[in-house]
Amino acid sequence: MSEARDLANPAERHPEKAHRPDNPSPRKPPWIRIKAPSSKGYFDTRATIKEHKLSTVCEEAGCPNAAECWAQGHATMMIMGEICTRGCTFCNVATGRPDKLDPFEPARVAQAVEKLGLSHVVITSVDRDDLADGGAAHFAQTIRAVRRRRPEATIEVLTPDFLKCAPGALESVIEARPDVFNHNLETVPGLYLEVRPGARYFHSLRILQRAKELSPEVFTKSGLMVGLGETRPQILQVMDDMRAAGVDFLTIGQYLQPSPKHHAVERYVTPEEFASYEKAAYAKGFLMVSASPLTRSSYHAGADFERLRAARLAALG
Repeated sequence: MSEARDLANPAERHPEKAHRPDNPSPRKPPWIRIKAPSSKGYFDTRATIKEHKLSTVCEEAGCPNAAECWAQGHATMMIMGEICTRGCTFCNVATGRPDKLDPFEPARVAQAVEKLGLSHVVITSVDRDDLADGGAAHFAQTIRAVRRRRPEATIEVLTPDFLKCAPGALESVIEARPDVFNHNLETVPGLYLEVRPGARYFHSLRILQRAKELSPEVFTKSGLMVGLGETRPQILQVMDDMRAAGVDFLTIGQYLQPSPKHHAVERYVTPEEFASYEKAAYAKGFLMVSASPLTRSSYHAGADFERLRAARLAALG
């Protein structure tokens, strides 16, 4: 076990950021509205998550939509612990040395999915560069456990990039037959060294392309944050790169700074600009696009999956 840490303390949650100067961000505009949790559904979902000793990206990443999604019984399961081996400058997930994998976690995830009655399940994880396969086998075990417990559910995975893994890591995830394979590019390539210093843009792009090559029927999905300092032409170029890799579904949302030690918000992109990005993405051939200030990878994932499936059927005639 790793040494006990108080993850509510930002200095212990993000030790790699503790000594950095504060990065002031502009004041939030009126179109950024985050709801406080208050409904019975929210607290019921929270109780189920705690009962099965699970982590969710909703809590660990500070998702602004947690109150809305949990009120509807939707939560994105975050497997392999709550401590990440990377230190991306935008992310609120804790950084450090993770604990060993819990072999019983896949079964607990499946039990929670069954209790919540989910028809569409989203499973993500921290980066686990300490594992030879980056946790790919654990992803596959979790997918299979959910299939056994709730076979009618569709499954979406949001995986790490498996950058430091031996060949075959991605293959083991795809062989478990997720319905949607998601890996977020997050930002434009020119900002990777600043925003995702442990990642490589073209490697992440190749992961998406390879997933489609291994399983043409799987829906592939990727997401971008805006407001980090990128330009519109750069975003449009990333869209073209994604389409060349066969990506079906694009999400674009506003970056929100988790703390003053994180990357600053360079600007708040207007709702009109998001609508323009959505229009451009559809014109480039994406089957599905979700672009708004509060869009996140798994926001409305179930409803979006149904729309995505319908779009594929329509495209096939």
